[in-house]
Amino acid sequence: MFIVTGASGKLGGLVVDALLHLVSADLIGVSVRDPEKLAGLASRGVRVRRGDYDDAKSLRHAWEGARRVLLVSSNAGASGGDPLKQHETAIAVARELNVERLFYTSQVSSSAQSAFPPGRDHAATEAMLAASGLAWTALRHGFYADSAVGMNARGFRSGTLAGPEDGKVAWTTHEDLAEVDALLLAGRQTFDGATPLLTGSEALDFTDLARMASQVTGRTITRQVISEDIMMENAQGAGLPTSVQEIMLGYYRAALAEEFATVDPTLERVLGRKPRPMRDVLARELR
Repeated sequence: MFIVTGASGKLGGLVVDALLHLVSADLIGVSVRDPEKLAGLASRGVRVRRGDYDDAKSLRHAWEGARRVLLVSSNAGASGGDPLKQHETAIAVARELNVERLFYTSQVSSSAQSAFPPGRDHAATEAMLAASGLAWTALRHGFYADSAVGMNARGFRSGTLAGPEDGKVAWTTHEDLAEVDALLLAGRQTFDGATPLLTGSEALDFTDLARMASQVTGRTITRQVISEDIMMENAQGAGLPTSVQEIMLGYYRAALAEEFATVDPTLERVLGRKPRPMRDVLARELR
């Protein structure tokens, strides 16, 4: 059975949708904290069970009969939690169940030296996978294109994208990444260990996005560079948790250091088509 965790989230849900085009519904199981949210999937023949990264017993039940498991990375770090402890629990359960291959949604910034806090967590999780004795694949996703819109939502509305100096990012859509994840989960292609970087086909910074947004909306949208101190003061004033502030600051520093800038052809090759361009994302979200 193919198990997808986090299927009530955007990426996990899209992976299940893509997987349904590759294998029959009775071969798919989803592992989520609240199964009631996925009653629609259950009605389509997908097995829906409760699975919580903080509860090994629930994972054993949710993953019963698992041959391949997609471990969608925890976002507990954004709320001050411990994603590494959760990943450690999930990997241990996969080992107990003799899972054939464990897939993990990593990211292009995966490095113990990353300026981006989630990048360091991804690197630590990849190290756990390497030491687990399991066959594993770390899906090194490009930075989600939706994040570019979310991080700048107020700026796109006001007409000014304000933030510290940044760098180019090979923005990548959830839809494209989910399709590739499903193909690899289904065994259509195999990567042992970390995949090549799974990115979109162009790298753009916030100045590029401001220009592109102006073109698709017909409004003037500009880029304003502010200091890190001012950004952090604004974040504190908005009441954002310290963990979120650290991720924000880490993003700008990592982008400036070109941690997200590499454009790699692997995503396009596995998809068999061009990745969705950022212009289309902006047109969809801003019009």
